[in-house]
Amino acid sequence: KALVGGRNYGNSQLNHVLAMRQPGSVFKPFVYAAAIATALDGASNIFTSASLLSDVSTTFSFNGQAYQPRDFHGDYHGDVTLRAALAESLNVATVSLAEQVGYSRVVAMARRAGLNDAIKPTPSVALGAYETTPLEIAAAYTAFANQGTWVKPTTIELVRSADGSVLSRHLPETRPAIDPRVAYITMNMMQEVLRSGTGAGVRSRGFLLPASGKTGTSHDGWFAGFTSELLCVVWVGFDDNRELNLEGAHSALPIWAEFMKRAALTRPYSSAHEFRAPSGIVSAEICSESGDLAGARCPKLRTEVFIAGTEPTMVCDGHHDISSADTTDGRNH
Repeated sequence: KALVGGRNYGNSQLNHVLAMRQPGSVFKPFVYAAAIATALDGASNIFTSASLLSDVSTTFSFNGQAYQPRDFHGDYHGDVTLRAALAESLNVATVSLAEQVGYSRVVAMARRAGLNDAIKPTPSVALGAYETTPLEIAAAYTAFANQGTWVKPTTIELVRSADGSVLSRHLPETRPAIDPRVAYITMNMMQEVLRSGTGAGVRSRGFLLPASGKTGTSHDGWFAGFTSELLCVVWVGFDDNRELNLEGAHSALPIWAEFMKRAALTRPYSSAHEFRAPSGIVSAEICSESGDLAGARCPKLRTEVFIAGTEPTMVCDGHHDISSADTTDGRNH
């Protein structure tokens, strides 16, 4: 609908929409989409949104070199589900996931969504280390917003002659990029980013329509997100690529929230609705801590979505009633 390349052409001729920058964590949904797609592509290790990842200090080895990412605030969370890892944008858990899925599968997923060929299958790809542009990210996210269908950006809708007759009308160029079930589950996990994760500031700022999104922090600040009716990507940074030193949640997110709030005052954007699941999606009540089916004593439950046939079958038995434990020797067993 609109591109803003800069505030003042006299001050800066850099078209920020086309500037190559590290996307940081706005790239992470492609890692998680590649993981969910393991249910469909014959992988030996299948992941779901309830699968557990280990978020602990880890050194990864790749081509004989060590790679040691850190979580943003230096805190680690132990065992976490894929949903929680994406919502909290956990770096170590995400690199671990990319390693298990295969860096080449992650890159293939990103390229199917239209991201450039300079993105390479290395550990740092999981954290958005390879450069892309805000326009590329916006186009890539259309695959999540449109049940897997990628839409090519265009700047000319139609051409009229002097008498007003239409000489040329643009027809959107689309192609299948991601399996609709994979796109839906990834989008659903991105809703958690706004519900309880790094993007929760969107809600506290008063934007309440159903939406999915992802924060990103590199040298710059990013926020990419969408409703059923409108997708918006915000980048904040300096022309010379020096450190912004401000997280995407505190730089780009407030701009995104304000823009989307104003857009929601007009039609058709005010009619944004809940995202509809494609066929082949099932839900199950699980234990938020173990990822297994909810047991009678599980303290935290959630309804999770799965590609049919990948939902958990084991009932969680990791929680016990301490009041009934044998404590005759002063210790719980």
